[in-house]
Amino acid sequence: MRLSKIRLTSLVVITTVSGYIFAPAAFDPTTLVLVSVGTGLTSCAANSINQFLEVPFDAQMARTKSRVLVLQGLSPLHSVGFALGAGAVGLSTLYFGVNGLTCTLGAANLLLYTCVYTPMKRISILNTWIGSIVGALPPVMGWTACTGELSIGALLLAGLLYAWQFPHFNALSWNLRPDYSRAGYRMMSVTHPALCRRVALRYSVAIMAMSCAAPLLNVTTWTFAVDSVPVNAYLVYLAWRFYKDSDSKSSRKLFRYSLIHLPALLILLLISKKHSSGNNAAASSVAGAVNAEQLS
Repeated sequence: MRLSKIRLTSLVVITTVSGYIFAPAAFDPTTLVLVSVGTGLTSCAANSINQFLEVPFDAQMARTKSRVLVLQGLSPLHSVGFALGAGAVGLSTLYFGVNGLTCTLGAANLLLYTCVYTPMKRISILNTWIGSIVGALPPVMGWTACTGELSIGALLLAGLLYAWQFPHFNALSWNLRPDYSRAGYRMMSVTHPALCRRVALRYSVAIMAMSCAAPLLNVTTWTFAVDSVPVNAYLVYLAWRFYKDSDSKSSRKLFRYSLIHLPALLILLLISKKHSSGNNAAASSVAGAVNAEQLS
């Protein structure tokens, strides 16, 4: 569980389930279970390889020095073996139990996280943009598992999750700058602090714009555009305060609210989906699980 970063993996699975429920197609519990298991195992593999590659750097950071490989609670061989097994079973489950498109997205995300994002953290601040793509794909996988295709609704989900990563992570990283600097990570908050704050504000505004565009794209009812305004407006306000004040207090407020913002937005999305196919009944329970996982 520690090797898999089980809380992060659980959040990945929950957003995948949200994408499945949001999709305008018939609900199949078997497919939902298979995409959840396949995505979860693929996430376990990615997190295991990530920890294997970052042991020397994790040892230098207060936030990560207690990870299982740093403490030598497991061997590197165990880590790699577990990752290979979990990845093989996870991707096979997605291919044979769900569909080829979802498997392809899962494999792409695994490679993006382990082979691009992880090494790029020590090279360029572009790692944050790459990492945001990784966070945006699980709900798309849920959508494609349900519908078998990519469409405008899947792109909207990806856009919202992609944009959300920036106020969330940029605010988190602001107070971790000494750690990141000591470990040699090229994070915006360390090398480009003004850009870090601007990007958080920019993508907060983008979330509001995409939410207002959702009914125009025939993905949700107009209820979502109206109901999401106060939820998104407060995120924009906190991002603006972070941009103006650039202090620990404003960054903490933005980070903490981002933990509430995502499940709130998912709840509004799920209850306002344009095409009902019997999936709306699960909206509150799924979004509530997102909230519990984020706060944990």
